[in-house]
Amino acid sequence: MPAVWTAVGNAAETKDASAKAAESPAVAKDAPAPQLPSELCLGCHGNQGFAVAGADGQMRSLYVTKDKFEKSVHGKRLCVECHKDITAIPHPKVVPPKVSCVQCHEDLWDAAKKENKTQEHARLGVVVEQIEHYMRSIHARPSRADQSRTNATCYNCHDAHYVYPKGSAERTEWRLSVPNACGKCHAKEREQYATSVHGKAVLEQGNAYAAICADCHTTHDVEDPAKDSTRVAITRNCGNCHSDSLKTYTETYHGQINRLGYAHTAKCFDCHDSHAIQRVDDPKSKMHLDNRLQTCQQCHKNATKGFVTFEPHGTTHDFNRYPLIWLTSKFMIGLLAGTFAFFWTHSALWFYREYKDRQQRKTRPHVLAEALPEARGKYYQRFPLVWRIAHLIFALSLMILTLTGMSVFYSGTAWAPVIMAALGGPIAAAYIHRVGAVIFATVFFLQLIYFVIRIGKNWRHFDWFGPHSLVPRLQDLWDILAMFKWFFGLGPRPIFDRWTYWEKFDYWAPFWGVTIIGVSGVMLWFPNATASVLPGWVFNVATIFHGEEALLAVLFLFTVHFFNNHFRPDKFPLDVVMFTGAVPLEEFRHEHTVEYDRLVKTGELQKYLVDAPSPPMTLGSKILGFTLIFFGLTLLVFVLIGVVGDVRHM
Repeated sequence: MPAVWTAVGNAAETKDASAKAAESPAVAKDAPAPQLPSELCLGCHGNQGFAVAGADGQMRSLYVTKDKFEKSVHGKRLCVECHKDITAIPHPKVVPPKVSCVQCHEDLWDAAKKENKTQEHARLGVVVEQIEHYMRSIHARPSRADQSRTNATCYNCHDAHYVYPKGSAERTEWRLSVPNACGKCHAKEREQYATSVHGKAVLEQGNAYAAICADCHTTHDVEDPAKDSTRVAITRNCGNCHSDSLKTYTETYHGQINRLGYAHTAKCFDCHDSHAIQRVDDPKSKMHLDNRLQTCQQCHKNATKGFVTFEPHGTTHDFNRYPLIWLTSKFMIGLLAGTFAFFWTHSALWFYREYKDRQQRKTRPHVLAEALPEARGKYYQRFPLVWRIAHLIFALSLMILTLTGMSVFYSGTAWAPVIMAALGGPIAAAYIHRVGAVIFATVFFLQLIYFVIRIGKNWRHFDWFGPHSLVPRLQDLWDILAMFKWFFGLGPRPIFDRWTYWEKFDYWAPFWGVTIIGVSGVMLWFPNATASVLPGWVFNVATIFHGEEALLAVLFLFTVHFFNNHFRPDKFPLDVVMFTGAVPLEEFRHEHTVEYDRLVKTGELQKYLVDAPSPPMTLGSKILGFTLIFFGLTLLVFVLIGVVGDVRHM
């Protein structure tokens, strides 16, 4: 901008210019504003150095460069289309100028809609949409210092007269000047930005691809950075340039919570700084190895040196940089693939064989005990009350763990933020998750202690591989082979003892799961203690183990376990034995023939026979069973949505 004329040195020329404009035959002083040609305005405003004194006594330039204005997106508009209060030339001093960018664009858009020309003026529609965002932003609100003024108007950022189209050289030049425009109000932030890796690239090197204020804070949705929504949005905006870093960040707990819409975990600017960002290898960077612990301690007050080696962007796809993370991930993928390749195949073949047997009338679901003449109406007591209570607590606590844990694990799904909000947010969900974990672990260890004591009292005579033991034995392998022969029609349906091989697997699987999920969960629950004895990359590994093993458990329970006990043709739609504790005698004889024959032979069968559960007990068990299955399948759908989303974005 040329130097502003002083009042004394240029008053005469300004007066002459105004007079010439006034004497021009083209002037129509009393004509309506839209009829005043811009050339008349430029008669004064087109004179370099044209200025007036402001309220503060400082000279304010009113000079408009004709060539620059004509290149702008408004170049074909008349001056008075914006300056609607100017109805004659010369005109009196206007204080304040009555220019409304908002009203002007909205009027033009309304006119385009009335004339059915919205497609021709699509860009105008975008501008009107941006205006709506601006009107909700902090810039459109009254200034705290002066309630009569807004915090920032359109022309504070875009310039009053020189708004250039996208792709033009002038637009690029304007982009490079944005930090200085923002700095007129945000001087401290502008000073910090100038020293940053972004600021140096823009202000010193003229790199238009480097980040400017609007790239992080957005252009028209600017909000108070203290708000969670703003902090989350700024973090998301970092990914517009650093897409890979954002992706790896969202795979950590910090990023998962941020993706859910909450801002209490570390975000990009918490670690890398906001305006004074430096390269990680720069000693001034908050993420430099010499400064990293102090940065971690901003949130983790008692953080130890182990935190320094945590990999905030560790990825499972880069063996060279993160070998342990890569190996952990591939191990869990292999475990998942191997487990379900076997058990889903097992379930599919089982369904086929039982379905065929049903068609051939070889079996029927939940066969009637009345069909057995010697014990008509009798049931076999299979599970005592304490086992049934433990099973129910297991089921409820596991569903709580699934709901709270998978909402974080699959934070990028549409359902996760809804569930998280219903739970009261991540902090409340974390407490619920830990309570569920403690309940689950308590029941697990109580039953373990119970069996240890019981076996310990009679350990000399306890048959570890006998029919009453849950310890796997060679017969289980023969049963599996016999089962597959039956699946393919190569042999009869095998007969089983007290515990089938799939029941034993259901019992022992939690030992693996509790170890993997439990140990990793405790490590993540107490990070300071963990990092005091282990390196920080352990958190990356623990997160993978915790999440992937939980996924395995959830998928197994709500597919394989549900199928084995409820969904196969002989059991469908529900088996209530784990709620009533008793099973019809003929069904027991069909499912556990070896044990039935042994009890008949030894004369012990009568000890285990009970009356059929009462109608209220049966009804209550069915309601409870169907309710648990409904919630289990709902959780399964949620998880599968997350799995499919992960696969699509791999």
